[in-house]
Parts: sequence; structure tokens; C-alpha cells
Amino acid sequence: MSVASDFETQVREPFDRVEDEILIPLYQKFPVRIVRGSGTLLYDDSGKEYIDLSGGYGVAIVGHANPEVSRAISEQSRKLITCHGSLYNDARREYLEAISTHLPKIGREGTTNDSETTGLSKIYLCNSGAEANEAAIKFARKSTGRKKTIAFTGSYHGKTMGALSATWSQKYRKKEFEPFVEGFEFAPFGDLEKTRRLVDSETAAIIVEPIQGESGIHIPPDDFLPGLRKLADQNGSALIFDEVQSGFGRTGKLWACENWDCCPDILTAAKGIAGGVPFGFVAVTRKVSESLKVGDHTSTFGGNPLACAAAKAALDFLLRDKLLEKAKQNGLYFKEKLQQLQKRHPSIIREIRGMGLMLAAELKIPVKDVIISGYKEGLILLYSGINVLRFLPPLVITRDQIDLVIERLDWIMSSIDGAGQPTGDVERKEEEEATSVITTGTTKKI
Repeated sequence: MSVASDFETQVREPFDRVEDEILIPLYQKFPVRIVRGSGTLLYDDSGKEYIDLSGGYGVAIVGHANPEVSRAISEQSRKLITCHGSLYNDARREYLEAISTHLPKIGREGTTNDSETTGLSKIYLCNSGAEANEAAIKFARKSTGRKKTIAFTGSYHGKTMGALSATWSQKYRKKEFEPFVEGFEFAPFGDLEKTRRLVDSETAAIIVEPIQGESGIHIPPDDFLPGLRKLADQNGSALIFDEVQSGFGRTGKLWACENWDCCPDILTAAKGIAGGVPFGFVAVTRKVSESLKVGDHTSTFGGNPLACAAAKAALDFLLRDKLLEKAKQNGLYFKEKLQQLQKRHPSIIREIRGMGLMLAAELKIPVKDVIISGYKEGLILLYSGINVLRFLPPLVITRDQIDLVIERLDWIMSSIDGAGQPTGDVERKEEEEATSVITTGTTKKI
């Protein structure tokens, strides 16, 4: 019997009659009712404490219920909550002034045009990562006058129709949702030569996650992002970096692309940039901005005072508390500890990978029992597919907490081995061969 069998039974049974009966069943639910959080810790309605390794799917970057973010929300909520973008606002102004000085500003080799050497300088405010990516695709089409977009195997950009059309995973690209938006093609992630074969005079954009998250934390070869930059420049295409999961300090740099000294034409951000309040933005070069006109793209809630106040507080805390350095150093420490865990459990763990506090443990077994046992042992774990544990903890996680995580994972994996469960060797499975490219409605070889 599984070490997590009793908990697994609860997973299958109704847990909260109100949520289970009223909500559309679109989420994998676990029988835990979280009522409070602080930093890296969450607490259920019985008072049990959990170390959160998922960070609300990467949202709780500055920690749960961050006091400074909470204070900013409280103070702003007493002054003004909503203010449409057609009116000016003080909270919005303060956030824009702050974030605009922390966008990638890396010039391109051989350029002399001021708008090209200053990097990203104009911003559109929205509410989520999918919204940001939808806007980015539109902005690329408008600024280039073209329709085609190159995305990559393993990519995830959201579940709304445009973002879904740029997403690789077939578990999201269901036939019932077809037809997808036309003009999207996929190249193998990390393969410059095969990407080059797809880019042509009709290519509006190349959209890529600097580090792929949803597919299991995949870091590209060092020449990949700079190579895409050069390829986009040569072809007059817009380069879009989706930093929704990898950005805002997660890798030890404010933006993951800075690990390769590479600046896009368009950058999208969301998840943790407002400390847990729904918020997102699209940052673009002046050249892209100049192609856009009043009414081309707007949002009722984008840039509302409440979210802007939270985002300003989150940014201030991130920088002042030196979370970038903590993500780098504690990320290295966590990765080393996971590698030691791999040596103790070679029949269970295949590979450890990642950067900063964006890490993954690829297993040789399905992750189900590890995830479920984690809840029993006070760990909230995140998965990617059938056999990858993904770690996106708040950047405020301490080394003592990391040690406790490793201790509990060690116990869980020892229990799996000791219970005599077959560890087998779950093979790496690609949804399509890396030599294939999906075009909307068809698959073709490259």
C-alpha cells in the first residue's frame, strides 16, 4: 500500500461541499483548507503548518502576507481602489517611476539609434500573465505588420486563445478548443538552427520563456537567447521574452534574460510582481510603442491603484531586502542539497536542474505519491507533468527551512523505497519528436 494511500483516498472524496458543488471542476484539488500564511509558511484550518514550495505557483515571491505589501494595500484601499486608465493616478505614477528604472536596458551590438540602445522604456499594465502575453502578441503584429509567430516545444504562455496558440503542451491544446489562432509554429527549444529555418519575412515575433517553467524547468544553451536576439534583428522580427514565471528575482537576477545579457523588444511579467495581488505588465521598446494608437489595447482594471500600490511595495521590499542575492545564494544551497538527496536516492531521482530558486527534480517514478506524502509531512509541492517536482518557493525561504524540506523529502523517498513500491524508470516522454513543428491544424517536419 502507498505511504500516502489514506491521504490519496481523501483526494478522491468531496472535501469542501461548497467549493466542490459550486465551482466548475477545473483544478486538481487537494484536501487541505489554507486559511493563513506568513513568509514561506502556510497554515490550514486545523493549525497545521506547511512549508510552501509552490509559492502559489510562483506568485508569493516576497512571501505570503508580506507586511509591507499588506500595509500598502490597506492604506491604498482607504483612499482609492479603482481608477480607469483614462484618468491619471498617483499610485500608478509612483509604480511606473519605480519599475521603469529596473527594466532591461542592454543595447544591441552595432546600433546607434537611441530607442534601440536604451532597451525597454514603455509599459502597458494589465492583470495576469496570459493577458500580458495576449497583448505582447498583438503588439508584435502591429509593430511589424506581420502575422506569423515562432514559439517552442515545451512552451507555456497561458490558456486564453492567443496565449494557448503559442503553448506547446497537447494537454492544453485540446481538439475541442480548435481552431486556434492562425500563424503559430513551433521549433525545438534551445535549437537555433531549426529556429532559423522557420523565421522568414512573414515572422512578426519569436516568443520564448528564458527558462521554461511549466514543462519542468529547462535552461537553454548559453548561446540560445543571444542567438534569438541576433536572428530577430536580422529578420526585423520582435523578440518576446515571457518572464511571467522566471522574472522578478526568481533566478537571482531581476529578469532571467539578464543572466545572458540579452534584451527583448517585448517583455511580459505577472505572477509575483504585486506580492500576490493580480497584476501584470508588458514592457516594450520605444519603437514598438510608436506603432500603437489610442484604443488598440486597453484593460478596465489594468494599473488600478490598489494593484499598483501593492506592486510598488513588493518591488521596494525585493530590492531593499536583497532578495536577488538571497535567491542566488539560497538557490545554490537548495540545489546542492537536492543533488545530495539524488545521491541518496538514485533509484528515484534522475536529475536536478534549475537556476536560483527556480528548481526541478526529475524523478524516475510518477510524482503522485511524493506530492501526496508531502502534504502529510507539511510540504506543499508542485509538479510538472507526470514525473517532475518543481520548486518555486518564496524568495524569503531560509536555509533552516531548506534543510527541513530536504529532511522530509528524504524520509518520504526512503518510505517509498522501504514500502517496496516499484520505482521503475519513468522515461522522458516528448509529446512530439523534437524534429517536428506544429503549425495551427497541422504538423510538419523541419
